[in-house]
Amino acid sequence: MIASSYRCGCPVSSPQHGAPRLANAIDLHCHILAPEAEALVAGRPEMQAMAQDLMRFNGEASQRHNMAMAPSYAPRLLDIPTRLADMDALGVAIQALSPSPTQYHYWADAALADELVRVQNERLETVCGSNPSRFVAFAAVALQHPELAATQLRAAMAKGFKGAEISTRVLDRDLSHPSFEPFWAAAVETGAVIFIHPLGTSLGERLNEHYLVNVIGQPLETTIALSKLIFSGVLDRHPGLKIVAAHGGGYLPQYFGRSDHAYAVRPESKGCSQRPSSYLSKIWFDTVVHDPTILQNLIAVAGVSQVVVGTDYPFDMGEYRLADLLDALPDLSVSDREAVVFRNAQQLLGLVEIAGASASPGLQPPPA
Repeated sequence: MIASSYRCGCPVSSPQHGAPRLANAIDLHCHILAPEAEALVAGRPEMQAMAQDLMRFNGEASQRHNMAMAPSYAPRLLDIPTRLADMDALGVAIQALSPSPTQYHYWADAALADELVRVQNERLETVCGSNPSRFVAFAAVALQHPELAATQLRAAMAKGFKGAEISTRVLDRDLSHPSFEPFWAAAVETGAVIFIHPLGTSLGERLNEHYLVNVIGQPLETTIALSKLIFSGVLDRHPGLKIVAAHGGGYLPQYFGRSDHAYAVRPESKGCSQRPSSYLSKIWFDTVVHDPTILQNLIAVAGVSQVVVGTDYPFDMGEYRLADLLDALPDLSVSDREAVVFRNAQQLLGLVEIAGASASPGLQPPPA
């Protein structure tokens, strides 16, 4: 039974105010910005094109509001003391930092892409090394150059990163494209966690009203990405692959019956070796779903072991009232609640200690 007291929403400008605390939460969905990467691309024509695309695809009203909010969330992308204070107020012991998706820059050639990845990952190393009990990191990789991305992933894992963040699509290629096989192989080889987070939508201007580009567009992109990874057999070919899907995995966990039906009746839907729904128990999903009914269903279809905390810090579409969200599931046992809040992430990330002050994520400061 679902309790009715949950109310979503906590303004990004002050996520700490009035937000209920958790104990020892490990947050796998939170972003940080690398100013050094912004400096590398400043003035590039591709960045001007990106700004124009944002206006067209977000819509004027949404883009204007995003710009107005920037002074409230930008410091939280950059200032570590502010971030730590917010974490303490929210009851988050450890954040798994990932680059802001606006810094994917998949248009970059190999040389620029390698430099962009280098400065982003150095920024992550510095932050994690200065606060080793509070932060781990998902690295940036230049997935538009799959062999290079595989090399970057191996290097990052050797330094103590826990995996990498990638988008749901790379230019005109879906993640199931054969060119990405070297990257998936490297992810399995190194034990990397791959955090899949969309940027925008492939539906273009059709969703440029009411912030639908994010409201339904981004979850749809995750749904497409996961579906193609399943139906194409990528997860069969790389059975040890560890994927965390942002925003609760989009719509796939809520509408898997149609995928299973297609697998049963359509020959072209049999690219995977099992029913599509069986792969839900092999993917991890974050809690950025904003409704207890959705979270309860996610736990029911994927298993409680596959659900991990996410906040989408520091953005306004994040979920900062996770305690209320979990409290609205009165049938969730204490052990299952602990699994969602920190034990699943602890096991997935290979953290030796329970989340908290004694945990030692492992990234060290880069040499002086």
